[in-house]
Amino acid sequence: MTSVCTTCPYCGVGCGIKAEITGDREVQIAGDTRHPANRGRLCSKGTHLGETVSLEGRLLHPEIGGERASWDEALDLVASRFSQTIRDHGPDSVAFYVSGQLLTEDYYVANKLMKGFIGSANIDTNSRLCMASAVAAHHRAFGEDIVPCSYDDLDAADLILLVGSNTAWCHPVVWQRIEKARTERGTKLVVIDPRRTETAECADLHLPIRPDGDVALFNAILREMAIRGRLDDSFLRDHVRAPDQFWTNLAGDADMAGIDPQLLDQLADLVASHPNMVTLFSQGANQSVGGTDKGNAIINLHLATGRIGRPGTGPFSITGQPNAMGGREVGGLSSMLAAHMGFSEAECDAAQTYWNSPTIARKPGRKAVDMFRDVHEGRIRAIWIMATNPAVSMPDAQYVRTALERCDFVVVSDVMSETDTTALARVKLPALAWGEKDGTVTNSERVVSRQRRLFAAPGEARADWWMVQQVARRMGHEAAFSFESAAAIFREYAAQTGFRNHGRRKLDMSQWAATSDAEYDAWVPKAWGGASPFADRMFTTPDGKARLVAVAPPAVRTHHPGFPLTLNTGRYRDQWHSMTRTGLSPRLSQHRREPLVEIHPDDALAYGLAEGRLARIVTAQGESIFRVRISDAQRPGEILAPMHWSDQMSNGGRANRLGDQTVDPLSGQPAFKNTPCNIAAVEPEWRAFLVCSRRPAPSPILYWTSTKIAGGWLVEMAGDCAVDLDHLLPPGERMEAVDIQQGMRRIAVRGPEGRLAAALYLTRQGDLPSRDWIAGQLAGDGQADAASLLAARPKVTGPDKGATVCICFNVGVKEITSAIVRQSLVSLDDVGAALNAGTNCGSCRPEIQKLLAKIRAPKLEAAE
Repeated sequence: MTSVCTTCPYCGVGCGIKAEITGDREVQIAGDTRHPANRGRLCSKGTHLGETVSLEGRLLHPEIGGERASWDEALDLVASRFSQTIRDHGPDSVAFYVSGQLLTEDYYVANKLMKGFIGSANIDTNSRLCMASAVAAHHRAFGEDIVPCSYDDLDAADLILLVGSNTAWCHPVVWQRIEKARTERGTKLVVIDPRRTETAECADLHLPIRPDGDVALFNAILREMAIRGRLDDSFLRDHVRAPDQFWTNLAGDADMAGIDPQLLDQLADLVASHPNMVTLFSQGANQSVGGTDKGNAIINLHLATGRIGRPGTGPFSITGQPNAMGGREVGGLSSMLAAHMGFSEAECDAAQTYWNSPTIARKPGRKAVDMFRDVHEGRIRAIWIMATNPAVSMPDAQYVRTALERCDFVVVSDVMSETDTTALARVKLPALAWGEKDGTVTNSERVVSRQRRLFAAPGEARADWWMVQQVARRMGHEAAFSFESAAAIFREYAAQTGFRNHGRRKLDMSQWAATSDAEYDAWVPKAWGGASPFADRMFTTPDGKARLVAVAPPAVRTHHPGFPLTLNTGRYRDQWHSMTRTGLSPRLSQHRREPLVEIHPDDALAYGLAEGRLARIVTAQGESIFRVRISDAQRPGEILAPMHWSDQMSNGGRANRLGDQTVDPLSGQPAFKNTPCNIAAVEPEWRAFLVCSRRPAPSPILYWTSTKIAGGWLVEMAGDCAVDLDHLLPPGERMEAVDIQQGMRRIAVRGPEGRLAAALYLTRQGDLPSRDWIAGQLAGDGQADAASLLAARPKVTGPDKGATVCICFNVGVKEITSAIVRQSLVSLDDVGAALNAGTNCGSCRPEIQKLLAKIRAPKLEAAE
C-alpha cells in the first residue's frame, strides 16, 4: 500500500492525515501523528473521508449549455465572453466568487488575474461568510490581519473562553485539546453562547447571552478589570494606544448582555484570577451586524490586560474552512489587494510592479452580498464561481438564484455535476477534488501544510489554477501566466510577501521563495510568524502600537409583530457546508438524518408544535419546512435551524433562504444569527418513508428529504396530495399490505436476484415503523421474508440501539444508557472501555457526558 501525508479538507483546524491507498478510489484514513495541528487526532468527518472519494455525482467533462464540450471550446468561450464584457462595460462588470476550499495556489492565480490584469478587485470568497469580521477587527486593532495565537496556547492556558463556538461539534480536534488541558492542568472553560450547546454542557461556566450581547459583556468585563486593578499598565503604556474618552465611554452591563448579574461576577472572578487566558471566537460572534465590534471587544480585553503575544494567551479567531487563511493571505477577499496589502498608492504600485501587470485594482471590490446584488441589478454581467455553492450558502439564497438566472454569463467550476449553483451555469468546468489536488493550505494558526494527490485526475478534471491560467492566456496574458506546477506558483507567491515589505507586514514568507520542486514535494508543516507574530510586542501600525477600539453595544433588535421569534442558524457535527461531499457518507449522515428546527418547550407549546412533527419557518425573505425538535437548550423566543440542506438533498430545511441581506457595515459579513421569524405547525394528510437502493426523485410534494445509508438512500416524505408510487419505486416483484381504515400502505420490492430493492411505508394516521432494521436490509443480504419486510422488523427482534451517538463504532443512545446503568459506568473512560464509544474521533464525547450527567444526577426523594 502507498502511504501519503496530506491535509484534511474540512475545517480550519487543518489536521494532518496519513492516507493509505488501498485500491482504485479506495483509501484508509488515519491521523498524522507528526502534524502539529492534530498530533494524530481526527474528527468524525476526517475519519470517514474514505467514504467520500468515489466518483458518484462527479463532473468529469466541461459542459456548455448542458452539453459536453471540449476544454478548448469551454475555455475559449469563457475568455471571449469575459474579454467582451470588459470591453463593453469595464473591468468592474465581471467578478470571481471563490472559496476557502481552493488551495493557496488556486487563490493566487485567480487573484493575480482579477486584480493585476483585469484591473478590478471584484474577487471575493465564501470566507466572507465566516470570518470577515475577525479580519476587520484584526486590521483595526493590529494594523494587519494577524492571528496572534497557536494551538499550543490552548495547552498552556489556565482559562479558555469560547465565544460563539460550538467547538465540540465544529472543531472537534481543538475540543479534544481543550479537554486534555482541563484534565492535565485544570484549565477552566467558559462558554459564551445564547444556546446551551454540547460544548456549553461541558463548561465550568455558561453565559447564555442574548443574540448580539457580546460587546456589552466584554465591555463590562474590561471595565471590571480596570476597577479591580487587573490591567497591564506597562503594556498599555508601551504597546497600546487608546482613543480619547475610551475608558469613560466603556458601556456594557449584565442587563445589556441579557444575563444574570451573578454570572457576570463569576466570569469577572475567573478572568481576574487567571492571567493565562485564550479567547477562542468563531462564527457565532462573526456572523452578526456587529461582528467586527465583537472581535474588537474581545481584543480590547486582551490588549488591556497584556494577554497577547506570550504562551497561553491571546484572542484566537478560529476559521471555518481549510484554506480561509490562505485566501486571506494571497488577497482573495475583495477588501484587500494581495499579500496583506491594501489599496494605498504605494501598495498598488508594489503589486503592479511585482506582477509587471498592465493595470492594477486601486480600490476595494464588491463584498459577497453586494457582489450578488450587483449581479441581480445588472452591474456585474459575467461571474465565475469556483468551488462553492452560493445558491445554498448565501443569505436570502433565493435572491442569489434569481441574480444568477438574470446574469448574462455564469461559469461554475466544481467537482460535482449537480448542485444548486451548477444548475444556473452556462459553462461548467470539472475541477479536482480532495485526493486529486496538489498544493498548500494555511490553517487557523498560520501553519502551511500540503494537500497531496492520492488518485489520478478522473475524466477531464483539472486544477482550478490551471483553468484560470488557461483563460488568462487566452485573454492575452501568456507571459504572466506560464506556471508549470503548483510549486512554481507557491514560489512566486512567497516572494511577493517579501517584496517591498521591509518589516512593514508580519506576513513574510520570502524565506520559502527559493523552495525547489523536490523541497515542495517533501514539505512538512511550517508556521509563518512563529508561535505568535506579536511575541516582539510590535504591531503593524505606523507607531508599532496596537489600538484599543471604542465599541458600543448595539440596540436590541425590535421585531415586526408578524415575526416575534429570532432565527439562529448553525452547523451539525458530522456535516459540512452544503453536503456535496459529506452527504455521500452513510456514517456521517446518521447523526442528524433530517434538518431539525430546535425550539424551547414553552415556545413549542405556544405555537402548537410537537416533537418529531413538521413545522414551517417563515421570514420576510421566504419559508421552509423542518422537523421539530423540542429542547430546553434554546432560549425562549429563539429557534435554531441547520445550514446544510440543498435542493439535491431536500425540498425543506433551507435555512439560508430565510435570512436577510443585513451585513456588518465594516466587514460585509452577513448576520446569519439574528433573523426575525415566525413558526407554525404543518399537518400533512400523509407521512411516509422510503428505503431504496437507488436515489429516487420525489414528485413535487409538501416535504421530502433524503439521507445516504449503507446500500442506498432513506427518504422521508409528507404530503397533501396523491403520491405517484410508480415514480418512486423501482420495477420488480412487489409485496404489499394495506389497511384502509388506518390509512396505511406498505410496499416492498425485490430486484431480479431476490434482494430488497426498495420498501415504502405510508400512513395517514398513526405511527410509522422504525427505519433502522429495514434500512439495514439494503446493505445486508436482503433476503428477509415478506412479512418481516412489510413489518419493517425481523420475526425475532434484537436489542434496539437507539439513535446513533458514536458513528465511528456505531453505538446508539440506548446501548450507552443501558451500559451506564447495568455496569455502573461513571466516566467517559468507563464508557469508552465498555463500548469503544468516544475513543476515536471524540466528536460524540459531549453527548456521552450529557447522558452520564443525566443518569448519574442525584434523585430527589419525594417529601412525605
